[in-house]
Amino acid sequence: MDNTEKASFKAGQVKAQAEEKGSQLMDKASNATQSAKESVQQAGQQVQEKAQQATEAAKDATGMNK
Repeated sequence: MDNTEKASFKAGQVKAQAEEKGSQLMDKASNATQSAKESVQQAGQQVQEKAQQATEAAKDATGMNK
């Protein structure tokens, strides 16, 4: 293998490593996005449950639940 072939081979290795690193970073970003989405959904469900509880408590307090 001459120097040109060695340089080309090395460049190919570096390119493959950079592509793999980029792929890993995209996976991490995707996972973080999914995690944030799930957290927001859970928070939304909790708010909805609390609102429902508050509505029921207000109905009980005013006698509307009878």
